[in-house]
Amino acid sequence: MKNQLRELRAAFKWSQSDLGAQLGVSRQTINAIETGKYDPSLPLAFKLARLFEKPIEEIFTDQ
Repeated sequence: MKNQLRELRAAFKWSQSDLGAQLGVSRQTINAIETGKYDPSLPLAFKLARLFEKPIEEIFTDQ
């Protein structure tokens, strides 16, 4: 699954650790999502959408 997480995080000037801390996950989890090695759980995807104030579909795509 492709995502815009790295770009969104950079726009807010957050490190992977900063974002992970806000979501209650590790920096490694954020890295794995950004690189496409891990697809987030639905609750985590919703947390990301709320945090960035965007629909899930704008953050994650299935292409």
